[in-house]
Amino acid sequence: MAAATVEFEDLEAFLRVAKYTIVKNTDMNVEMKEEAMDICITAVEKYPNDMEKCTQVPRDDSQMTMIKDQMDKKFGAPWHVVVGKGFGYEVTYEVRNILYLYVGGRTAVLLWKM
Repeated sequence: MAAATVEFEDLEAFLRVAKYTIVKNTDMNVEMKEEAMDICITAVEKYPNDMEKCTQVPRDDSQMTMIKDQMDKKFGAPWHVVVGKGFGYEVTYEVRNILYLYVGGRTAVLLWKM
């Protein structure tokens, strides 16, 4: 079986689509979803190549700190955040308080309240 190759045209098409934010799963109301998306997009764009900042104990202005702190302030605590590439999830969350999206095509953000 031959390995699949990506044609240049397909890669170009993917990169055009990848600029958009793709919401994979949510049950948030529209206003909360839009605010959460703005917060997540801002954090990922600020640190596009440094996901380690969101897995360590935050001591500075990292993605996780930005997303979690802003969501805690706007919608009450406790919010939980995972930022990464290529992961699945199964979490317990409050109804109408979960968002799973891709920013820039490859960076996934999972945001939920428990």
